[in-house]
Amino acid sequence: MKHILNNLPKEAKDKHIENKKYFDKLKKKTPKNLDYVMQDLHDAEFKKTDCLKCANCCKTTGPLFTLADIERVSKYLKQKPQQFIEQNLRIDEDKDYVLQSVPCTFLDDENECMIYDVRPKACREFPHTDRKKFNQITDLTLKNLAICPAAYNIVEEMKKKLPL
Repeated sequence: MKHILNNLPKEAKDKHIENKKYFDKLKKKTPKNLDYVMQDLHDAEFKKTDCLKCANCCKTTGPLFTLADIERVSKYLKQKPQQFIEQNLRIDEDKDYVLQSVPCTFLDDENECMIYDVRPKACREFPHTDRKKFNQITDLTLKNLAICPAAYNIVEEMKKKLPL
């Protein structure tokens, strides 16, 4: 896994123009079955991908915390929301709550999430490759290809399954 992760940013960068062109075409002419194909590709990839061996998303990026996430996580940690915010979060340039630093403070030495059952929505849905109306999140997907080997593999399979 380490070898794959070391090469992933470079491979994603090398394919960035190709993928951007592909996604631009996808937006112009979205196949009717896109969401079904993406769900199948996502499910197939995650049958063979063990996120605990990687956790690169938790090590290199931080999720956006909604107010509902903050309420849920702080309750789980037996803290007041304001205390949780002050200890763990900051407001970014988009005025969203994000982690003060990465790697995520809730990631343990085994790559397991200490707040897994109440983790933020952004974490639950990452890498978003099974999201409905996938064609609307292609910019986000382009960024995630350099972070998530599974997302990278899904897009490579997508280009084969849905040549444009």
